[in-house]
Amino acid sequence: MYSEDDLVQISALQHAMFCERQYALIHLEQVWEENRFTAEGRVLHERVDAEHHESRRLFKQEYGMAVRSLQWGLIGKCDLVELWYTKDGNIEKVSPVEFKRGKKKSDDIDRVQLCAQTLCLEEMFGIKIESGQFYYLQEHRRKSETIDASLREKTTVLIEQVMKIRETGKTVAAKYEKQKCDNCSLVDLCMPKSTGLKNKRVDIYIEAQLRFLEKIDA
Repeated sequence: MYSEDDLVQISALQHAMFCERQYALIHLEQVWEENRFTAEGRVLHERVDAEHHESRRLFKQEYGMAVRSLQWGLIGKCDLVELWYTKDGNIEKVSPVEFKRGKKKSDDIDRVQLCAQTLCLEEMFGIKIESGQFYYLQEHRRKSETIDASLREKTTVLIEQVMKIRETGKTVAAKYEKQKCDNCSLVDLCMPKSTGLKNKRVDIYIEAQLRFLEKIDA
């Protein structure tokens, strides 16, 4: 079980899955730069958070619900959580709905985020959640996503990986990948084309010089 001070943002999982260096720059070094894609995403989520909550006798919608899991060490916010109740007032079903600015991705980055939200909701409500939904703005419709064993394993492995990176406190060296790096808001700060192996050799040289100076001072 993690303490309140040790919780990691759910968004960190997406950053780490996209690029471990991006995760470290944002969450360890507190570096951030917005581009068109991140700005559009931010505006979309602000619009979602401003929506009115819908509530009927056995159904309720909660926008911008804060969630956390002490078991997995996660904290974050769901764009929308839909809750169904039994006639005696007990929660029967819970489903997270995540809003995205684009369209469905070929990788699992969005699915991992939805699964992480599910892990938090399951702990909070003490209920098994079988699926969630995405609303992609470009497609103007919802799509259901099954939270199966494979996705859960991929998500929990990623959580463990993120926790290890946080424990080391080290930012990995940059590795330029055109499609990925050119769409990253941090590309100018990360400088993937000018760092890497060459930069590593400079780091080794600097560390050697510092050790030499420490011996002299001793």
